[in-house]
Amino acid sequence: MTEQDKPTAPAESAPQPPAAPKPPWEEKPVTPVPHDAREHPEVREIAAAVPDAVLEAVEFAGQVTVTVAPERLAELARACKALGYGFLVDLTAVDWQARPEGRFDVVYWMHRHADSRRLRLRVRVAEGVEVPSVTGVWKVANWMEREVFDMFGIYFADHPNLERILTWEGFSGHPLRKDFPIEGIDTGAAVYPDVFPPGGGPVAGGEGES
Repeated sequence: MTEQDKPTAPAESAPQPPAAPKPPWEEKPVTPVPHDAREHPEVREIAAAVPDAVLEAVEFAGQVTVTVAPERLAELARACKALGYGFLVDLTAVDWQARPEGRFDVVYWMHRHADSRRLRLRVRVAEGVEVPSVTGVWKVANWMEREVFDMFGIYFADHPNLERILTWEGFSGHPLRKDFPIEGIDTGAAVYPDVFPPGGGPVAGGEGES
């Protein structure tokens, strides 16, 4: 092999300048403060679509939550979907056990893909009051409403199959209520039953065989 055939070592790259220092963290972080959001563009949009449906609108930490009456929820949900909020991100609840104006908040978090806008709807309901189902608006609400029913005991009117989804039928109580015992309850269910059903239990030679 001649000198010309020998591979040449790659040239060393020039040293890169040091990265700019990161800006310092806030010395005194500003705590977000809720403020009225009735004039927010998204709130005005849905208020125009369904007049007198918006009871309250609050913006907190850049997120807008609109409170509506339960009897107007389904109507407003349909209007929101028509306005492009086709994706129901989440449906959950909050238990304010001692709140006079209604123990529960049921919260709907919507997303609009066209402009990446997100908006929350909220209804306040008292113990035992049914909430209209929105399964006719967003099909994904089916399992979400079942989870809220299971965890909080909130009933959804006209739901196609309102059954427990995380616990079993006959389970005592609703685990995410504030009055559910922190230590849990004795359900009487055996984690590892003494007798397995046909075809169940450990497989010979497999993992878990004692």
